[in-house]
Amino acid sequence: MTDGARREGLVLAVDGGGVKTDLALLDSSGRLLSLVRGAGSSPHYLGIEGCVELLDSLLETALARAGLAASTRPLAATAQILLAGADLPDELAALRAKIEQLEWSERLRVDNDTLALLRSGTDRGWGVAVVCGAGINCIGIAPDGREARFLALGQISGDWGGGADVGLAALAAAARSADGRGPQTVLERAVPDHFGISDPLDVSRILHRGEMPTARLGELARIVFAATDEDAVAAGIVRRLADEVAAFAGAAITRLKLTDDEPDVVLGGGLIRAAPPAMLEWIASGVNEVAPRATVLVASSAPIVGAALLGFDDLGVNSNAVGRACAELDAAFVSVEAGRG
Repeated sequence: MTDGARREGLVLAVDGGGVKTDLALLDSSGRLLSLVRGAGSSPHYLGIEGCVELLDSLLETALARAGLAASTRPLAATAQILLAGADLPDELAALRAKIEQLEWSERLRVDNDTLALLRSGTDRGWGVAVVCGAGINCIGIAPDGREARFLALGQISGDWGGGADVGLAALAAAARSADGRGPQTVLERAVPDHFGISDPLDVSRILHRGEMPTARLGELARIVFAATDEDAVAAGIVRRLADEVAAFAGAAITRLKLTDDEPDVVLGGGLIRAAPPAMLEWIASGVNEVAPRATVLVASSAPIVGAALLGFDDLGVNSNAVGRACAELDAAFVSVEAGRG
């Protein structure tokens, strides 16, 4: 089979976040040709040029692993480039224009990574997705195609709930416990212990001096989750996070006038996957206060699966190919997460 023939029906799928990026190539039968992982590709952090350069490097690696030449253009039949931080229309247009110049595919979608999460959790074609990982964002799609989106620019657009937000809340609670301004909490010891330091206020000093990157605060989210059942302060932080997730979903449902319908509300992202059961129960309760018949679920597959499925939707391939793609991507993702990919 010629290289050109192999490109027919080739799907390029990308799920890019603030911390990591997954890129997959699959053929029209659903066979996974390659799955590669790289650093975060959010244009919020890298800018448009840096984002596309990182993706192009990952694509070159994926093509080599698949035994495909990088010189043949277009590279794929369809590309689904779904990125955290791809929110504003002008930024999306600039990203798309830059990618089009590289001729990655005949058909191209450049959009937010919440679409990948939604497709990975439901095949209904509509619903709500809330991603909660390095950051937090949401999309809602009504049965008639209407959308509810959010600016998702962090605190300046009213957002709270990414890993760094939870970690900062943990450090603040630990510091206030140590100096007497706040209630005692096990975080007073657990937070500095995580960094091999004896006092939470020393963690604050080190951050102030720039001796440790503030991005490491995101590591504390799991410390908070682990203390939820034994510590009221930790439980309060987790409850706030649950309320924020439910607020996003509830706002999307309300704006789309779906409160009397039965939308799937798909949750995903690193914090959701690590969340204690109580947090998921609080989220479901908050969503059902707005939409009693909504189904709240955690996506069983990673968003890269959803990105690939959107590619197969675009090509109209058969269900056997979709099933194969899901199975092979799920298995490969487990290996990548374990560091074997």
